[in-house]
Amino acid sequence: MKSFYRIAISVALGLFASAAVAQDAAVIENCNGCHGDDGVSQWSDVPTIAGMPEYVHADALFFFRDNERPCSESDYKQGDTSRPATTMCQVVADLDDAALEDLALYYFELPFVAAKQEFDAGLVAAGKARHDELCDKCHSDGGANPDDEAGILAGQWIGYLENTFADYASGAREQDKKMKEKMEMLSDADVTAIIHYYASQQ
Repeated sequence: MKSFYRIAISVALGLFASAAVAQDAAVIENCNGCHGDDGVSQWSDVPTIAGMPEYVHADALFFFRDNERPCSESDYKQGDTSRPATTMCQVVADLDDAALEDLALYYFELPFVAAKQEFDAGLVAAGKARHDELCDKCHSDGGANPDDEAGILAGQWIGYLENTFADYASGAREQDKKMKEKMEMLSDADVTAIIHYYASQQ
């Protein structure tokens, strides 16, 4: 009986958190304006956030709010008027911890949809080999397993992955010691191959 009550309370809390964000249509509309309907991106430089592990997403939002992660402006300034001229840091600047955590839970409960995009099939095997050698311990199932709490890489847009790898390589985005050691073992060709391997998973 106690187990039943614990489960019921957990479910209720989860539904409450989701409802709290769902009721704030402005916040969701803001996020979907760049990340696509239900968090499924239609733009190569913007990641899909639907299905993203809750811990990973919340952590990223805290970093953006505290200006501890690069905040690039959208391509609006290059003529793409379908997206707002803003940055992640600006979007979450006025949201408190609870709101950020609710956002992360809200999008985690939505289904991840892999990007339908072109990729270089000739690079996939080499990319998979390097992923399996260096990355699979933390990004299992080819980078598709949300239970790793390490983000979803498989099926993300090539442009977003290229920008992310570049930020890590330049030091603009912080990484832990183990990941940094692995990243330093990758050549430019390795990075390109790995990105196309992730993009091939559709």
